[in-house]
Amino acid sequence: MTFKQRYVALGDSFTEGVGDEDETRSNGVRGWADRVAEQLVLADSSWGYANLAIRGKKLHQVLNEQVDAAIALSPTLVTIYAGGNDILRPKVDIDAIVAAYDAGIAKLCSSGAAVLVFTGFDSGNSPVFGRTRGRTAIYNELVREAVEKNDAVLVDYWRMKNLQDERYWAVDRLHMSPAGHMLTAKKVLEVLRGTDAIDTPELEELPARNRVDQLRRDAQWAREYLGPWVSRRLRGVSSGDNLSPRYPELTHPPLPAS
Repeated sequence: MTFKQRYVALGDSFTEGVGDEDETRSNGVRGWADRVAEQLVLADSSWGYANLAIRGKKLHQVLNEQVDAAIALSPTLVTIYAGGNDILRPKVDIDAIVAAYDAGIAKLCSSGAAVLVFTGFDSGNSPVFGRTRGRTAIYNELVREAVEKNDAVLVDYWRMKNLQDERYWAVDRLHMSPAGHMLTAKKVLEVLRGTDAIDTPELEELPARNRVDQLRRDAQWAREYLGPWVSRRLRGVSSGDNLSPRYPELTHPPLPAS
């Protein structure tokens, strides 16, 4: 099939769709990028969609493995977010990684595609990941400069303060829940000045928790998610090591039931 308009999504677990589980789809996830593509296709069937994002990828891997592959698909629209996995490492040179990112964004823009770039999320409320808030703030300022310089488009994830609600996050506290992916898809479509038929997420009421309940909950999370995550970092392995891109070629995403 020949597509007149071509959307290619690049990045790591954020763009792959982790946290928005759907066993009927490639890699078992759906995600905000699929949801954006669905709305584009529903509005205009000439859109094609590819998603090259793979969980666990660091910024240099996204640039080296996905940028040229995206350009080969002659995109008219590209979304990219990279660097979150770098920021979570014990040591990172923010200036160096964003300088490389700037070059990658410039290359994508020079292809003629409209390029949407995300800032990092404000994790200040997280007792663990909140420690990287300062790094993310510096990263974001440099990303904003790169976006302005290259005439790209910014999706300011940092300023989506409604996502501070824990109900927008999966049980691993690192990836968004389906509701978070829905809200992000709506934001991207808003930036694109597109319409959408995505339902506004309905959030369940938070249960009342005392300090003991919260400590017990935090301990369970540390055993089930934080421990394995740290172990992978120490062993130099990634949850995406054996995965391939979900949609390496342009296609129509599975459309939601009417």
